[in-house]
Amino acid sequence: MGLFSKNLGVDLGTVNVLIYDNEQIVLQEPTLVALTVEDERIVEIGQPAREMFGKVDDEDIQVVRPLQNGVIADYEVTEAMLSYFFGKIAGRVRLFKPTVM
Repeated sequence: MGLFSKNLGVDLGTVNVLIYDNEQIVLQEPTLVALTVEDERIVEIGQPAREMFGKVDDEDIQVVRPLQNGVIADYEVTEAMLSYFFGKIAGRVRLFKPTVM
C-alpha cells in the first residue's frame, strides 16, 4: 500500500453497506437514498435517509434502495452513495484514493 492509497473492502448489500479496513468495519450504513421526486436530486444518504423513511411527503421526496434483490438497480445513485460513504471515511481532506476490493 502506497503513502496515499488505502485498501478497503466493500460489502454492498441490499439492506446495508459495510466498508472494511484491515478486516475491521469502518462504516456501516443503510443502503438508502432520499431523492426529490421532481428532478431526482439526492437529499440524504444512509442513516439520514432511513430517518426520513415514512416521515416525508411521498409527492416531494422518495426514499429508495439503489440495490434491489442483490443487483444494482440505479447505477448513478449507487455511485453517488458510495462516493459519499468514501468521503465520510476519508474526512474532508482526501489524501488517499481507495483501492476497493
